[in-house]
Amino acid sequence: MRILLAEDEQQLSRVLVAAMHSAHYEVTAVENGQEAVTAAQENAYDVIILDIMMPVKDGLTALKEIRAGGDHTYVMMLTAMAEVDDRVTGLDAGADDYLTKPFSLKELLARLRSLERRNEGYDDDILNFADLTLDNNEQRLEAHNSISLSKKETRLLQYLILNAGKALTAPDLINHTWDDDDEEADDEDLWINVSYLRQKLQSVNSRVVITGEKGGPFTLTKP
Repeated sequence: MRILLAEDEQQLSRVLVAAMHSAHYEVTAVENGQEAVTAAQENAYDVIILDIMMPVKDGLTALKEIRAGGDHTYVMMLTAMAEVDDRVTGLDAGADDYLTKPFSLKELLARLRSLERRNEGYDDDILNFADLTLDNNEQRLEAHNSISLSKKETRLLQYLILNAGKALTAPDLINHTWDDDDEEADDEDLWINVSYLRQKLQSVNSRVVITGEKGGPFTLTKP
């Protein structure tokens, strides 16, 4: 699981990064809200952890900008403010969860494990992007007409839509498309599925395209 951590207290940040690394999570650490916004715009993450009180741009402002860009990544806020109004403000701004400082590392890791389990079995029923509609349950892609997708194509397109506009690496796409029970996939398997998806986007007369060459990275773009 890839995590973006925005925390300006360097000692706390180092402790959190070390704890998450020990749990085998990949972590990008930044020190202010603007760096968080930039990182979220350029990269795909499974979880974003934002401290509220940060320099340059506070966590709530950063969260609003991230959500305004269409990013649906799960966001957890860190705050030293325990008042109900502060929690409500964060949730209304688009946060999914919060932790009040001081908190235990065990609690943070437990929440991340819970989220990881939930993500393994969770798919949005319907996703829309530009002229596309993806029905995950029916594995159907619609634009000016419709076409059926394979399970792999559906999962691949879902991840591309959720991270539209971002350059996604081949390992990242493979990790989010192939289940642990599947045979090990490689760049060739990914390229075959990307090629099939490109053909199906054309067959439904969509203007959406997947850019990138064999080996990645790949980006879903709209006109």
